[in-house]
Amino acid sequence: MVAIAILDDYQNVAHSLADWSRLEAAHQVKVFDYAFASEEAARRELQGFDVVCCMRERTPFPRSLIEGLPNLKLIVTAGMRNAAIDMEAAAQRGIKVCGTDSGGHATAELTMGLIVALARNFHIEFANMREGRWQTTVGRDLRGRTLGVVGLGRLGGHVARMAQAFGMKIIAWSPNLTDERAKEHGATRVPKDQLFREADVISVHMVLSARSRGIVTAADIALMKPTAFFVNTSRAPLVDNAALAAALSAGRIAGAALDVYEVEPVPAADALRKEPRAVLTPHIGYVTEETYQLFYPGMVEVIEAWLAGKPVRVIAG
Repeated sequence: MVAIAILDDYQNVAHSLADWSRLEAAHQVKVFDYAFASEEAARRELQGFDVVCCMRERTPFPRSLIEGLPNLKLIVTAGMRNAAIDMEAAAQRGIKVCGTDSGGHATAELTMGLIVALARNFHIEFANMREGRWQTTVGRDLRGRTLGVVGLGRLGGHVARMAQAFGMKIIAWSPNLTDERAKEHGATRVPKDQLFREADVISVHMVLSARSRGIVTAADIALMKPTAFFVNTSRAPLVDNAALAAALSAGRIAGAALDVYEVEPVPAADALRKEPRAVLTPHIGYVTEETYQLFYPGMVEVIEAWLAGKPVRVIAG
């Protein structure tokens, strides 16, 4: 018998979206529906587990945690990429890291929703309706505005095409972006400083890596127009978040919509929660039934294949 931990199931849907019964018939399966308060708490609660299933980038697995879990033999992540797992440490311990299929559009859809929310002041008008007020803001059209996409990969490309349906002009930048790639998505490649100066909305869609960490700097944010919006549904460490918070607080930019944060869940006392120019969602970019119907059955498949000695979708180990 092996002990299997399902982490990060905040909505308690793992069992309703996948059939774990075959595994439960022969093994111990435990769901954790909360975030661990610290690495020490994770180490304490995960002692004795052979298999850990995690949603990507919710529970970090640095070397120190991996080395503190002597029974751990398999980590299953949602999707095929998880920057929160130290893959080298796992491989050195002989721990397999495997992934699942994932959808490619849910985060892009959320991004466009957040852009509309900023432009039409949803966060303010929702509160107005609940508190008895009526129409205190004037929104903006997206048609004719310029969207600056930082990172025109799969998700950035989806967002670019959706924004075109709203009548937006698309400009884009990333370190390796070519004119041809930009043209494929109806965008114009521009230098980074030009993008930050000209865009009415800036949306970040880079993969987090050692090279991309901090790629949006304080100097970049300082170039933004005072009427511009900033959107990040990718990863918080891509951005100088202290500079972004300062720009918001001082009114140097018009607003920001964020789905990702340096610390998750965001502490209740975090000043960002009270920032009137911010639209905040709790890292739900990929949190849809359709995506979870890929993640959770995929986790079952990976565990069963590993138990049979034929691991699938191996990322490391």
